[in-house]
Amino acid sequence: MRRWILHVDQNSFYASCEQAEHPELRGKPIVVGGDEERRHGIVLAKSQEAKRCGINTADTLREARQKCPDLIVCPANFRMYMRYSSLARQIYYEYTDLVEPFGPDEAWLDVTHSAYLNGGARLITKEISERIRSELGLSVSIGVSWNKVYAKFGSDYKKPDAITWIDEDNYKQIVWDSPVRDLLYVGPATERKLHLLGIKTIGELATENPSTLLKCFGKVGAILQVFAKGLDDSPVKAYDPEAETVDRVIKSYGNGMTAPHDICDPHDAKALIYLLSESVAQRMREGFVRARTIAIGVRDSELVSYTRQLKLGTPTNSTSIVADAAWWLLRTNEPLDKDHPLRSMSVRASDLEPMTTPVQLLLWGGNRVVERERLDSSIDDLRRRFGNNIIQRGIEIYDNALVGVDIKRDHVLHPVGFFYD
Repeated sequence: MRRWILHVDQNSFYASCEQAEHPELRGKPIVVGGDEERRHGIVLAKSQEAKRCGINTADTLREARQKCPDLIVCPANFRMYMRYSSLARQIYYEYTDLVEPFGPDEAWLDVTHSAYLNGGARLITKEISERIRSELGLSVSIGVSWNKVYAKFGSDYKKPDAITWIDEDNYKQIVWDSPVRDLLYVGPATERKLHLLGIKTIGELATENPSTLLKCFGKVGAILQVFAKGLDDSPVKAYDPEAETVDRVIKSYGNGMTAPHDICDPHDAKALIYLLSESVAQRMREGFVRARTIAIGVRDSELVSYTRQLKLGTPTNSTSIVADAAWWLLRTNEPLDKDHPLRSMSVRASDLEPMTTPVQLLLWGGNRVVERERLDSSIDDLRRRFGNNIIQRGIEIYDNALVGVDIKRDHVLHPVGFFYD
């Protein structure tokens, strides 16, 4: 049976949500920007009007205002954006239960088996576009094809508010004649390597000798060629709208933050580490897993960055143990003084295993791991009832600029990726 896969991409999502929520902003150049006082002053999203002024995502707000003096800057309201994302999915679920998110503003829909109940794939696509516009005040671009990769290509092909059909009759003209960078998961580095092989279009990638791609890229080269040929047969995986979870393996938990000011004081650095570790460890406990490896990512005031990681003797999801490991990695690799200020940092836990896996405790101090995890579980219960800031560690309030920050709530997780088990 021929598959009908839709990829729905909500145009200028964050900015469009602001315009839908505040009608007085419609038709005006607006951007959603970070908190300039906390040094997050970059463009996160831009409206179509701002885009026409030459404003790009990741421009500083200062650069954006220079391009457009009448620019309106809206602070990010992630709760509102997630509400609009949920409302859009409710519309999708009226046509199929096979809905797979690709971030808050994108999703694949498989309407293969429901098309005949809803008037066909073309009618479904048109209705979704019209309903998103009339019910939510947003616009979407939709790509339709027999596979997920070409459907994603189609939603990017024409913007905004467009529908692109890619089938066996036109894919060579639409997809194969396009630059190779337009293919899903071909980034700048991969594009440069492909160009060195003389591959500049998706069609050239599709017809390249497989052994050449395997030699230069390994198994990734074979995957990209499958994408280019339109042979991807990966299913659209059902998303649970009640639990707001996806049945897929999570391989790591991480969180990062740009500090409100350059950090030169070790106490301030330790406060930031504990704040990040709280989020990482709490999410591990919610996922019923422990980690064997803790890693940090550090960026200094000159935007020079590095990563370091440490293997733990005993897997854990204890906040204090995660934080102690991250702190050890920082202080053994980063001099903290006025000549070496720290600008941003991330903490990540990987090598995960289920909490049901038996743990071999250490002869000395092994029980402390169990005791700390039990203490954290009790704290989690209080936070679920009264909010994350009901209990804070003393070290976390050493830096006044971090007081009141709910890093688990306010720092959004990365979107779901395409590759997973």
